[in-house]
Amino acid sequence: QVHLVESGGGLVQAGGSLRLSCAGSGRTFSTYVMGWFRQAPGKEREFVAAISSRGGSTKYADSVKGRFTISRDNAENTVYLQMNILEPEDTAVYYCAAGQSLTISSVARSLEYEYWGQGTQVTVSS
Repeated sequence: QVHLVESGGGLVQAGGSLRLSCAGSGRTFSTYVMGWFRQAPGKEREFVAAISSRGGSTKYADSVKGRFTISRDNAENTVYLQMNILEPEDTAVYYCAAGQSLTISSVARSLEYEYWGQGTQVTVSS
């Protein structure tokens, strides 16, 4: 089992940057594909980015490609989401998630993930 805790959210002006962290527990953290999702008020949860278990492959939603970067440090059981050039449309609660049985074609599907953090609020002001 994996317990996930996000941190790093906050209020930032448009054009600014934030780095989210997701700390995982358990000795098997490095065997999980990790994903970031977000949910804005009144909207469905949407995929943001994912990274393979060893960090060699990544995938991004088109809306964040070129602005966000996902990375991981398995020695520290942590996955990161560096968010640059933030826009008001990026305002949402951001969640990290862990799953083992994912392929590159399934990483964007929230139902494929087994474990979720509690979320961290990101607010981008215009």
